[in-house]
Amino acid sequence: WHGFCSVHKRFTVAQIEDFRQREPEGIVVVHPECPIATVEASDANGSTQYIRNFVQQQAPGSRIAIGTEINMVARLAQEHPDKHIECLDEEICPCSTMYMIHPAYLMDVLERIVDGEIPNQITVPTSIQEGSLLALERMLSIKK
Repeated sequence: WHGFCSVHKRFTVAQIEDFRQREPEGIVVVHPECPIATVEASDANGSTQYIRNFVQQQAPGSRIAIGTEINMVARLAQEHPDKHIECLDEEICPCSTMYMIHPAYLMDVLERIVDGEIPNQITVPTSIQEGSLLALERMLSIKK
């Protein structure tokens, strides 16, 4: 379990237990970058899109605690006013890294590429490229 995200690492089994004590019929869904014990203690786990779909499929009146970035939780709560949606961690900070994929930042990068500049280019040594390509190809070949 070698992934890392500073936001997702904050979610704990204790938070799930606290939610379950307050909301015995509640449902907990978390992002898989949470600690493995947290993922295992949740009712469901999956990608951002998985969480979106999961929330949408729950019945009106459902009580859902979500272990992922606070702005996504707030957006889901706004999109589904017929459900009680809360963040698993009441004191969580927004993810500053995810803000870098905001359309304004994306537009800036695209405009700079058009102008011939490649911002934040990452280069990988040739000795690492072959193994990395093999790993990526294997991941992409997996079918659900």
